[in-house]
Amino acid sequence: MAIEGKELAIACARAAEEIQAEDICVLDLTGISSLTDFMVVCSGTSLPHLKAVMREVEKTVIKEHSSSPVQAEGGADSRWMVLDYIDVMVHVMHQEMRELYGLEDLWAEGAVIEWEVDQAG
Repeated sequence: MAIEGKELAIACARAAEEIQAEDICVLDLTGISSLTDFMVVCSGTSLPHLKAVMREVEKTVIKEHSSSPVQAEGGADSRWMVLDYIDVMVHVMHQEMRELYGLEDLWAEGAVIEWEVDQAG
């Protein structure tokens, strides 16, 4: 069965972390956004890194959860790429673009989801 919602958002965040995406944030926008229920925002450090993060998230989620994005938009040269899974949108952005557009501020009503595996225990 295909994964969706919160589980999918967390899977995307973890896949991004595997390839060293930076400052990964998962927001629950259920009932707030008409576009999606969950948003994953992360940063890449260079154009090749942005491409690698997109490729890795897509590949990992297909391999581990049999879920493909319905659409992928933007190229590394735009410094902002999106994977759209309907329930989840993954934004892979260069840090400058992320600061400029401030998606986390725009969707500040959304609850931040704790997705990282507890390293302590």
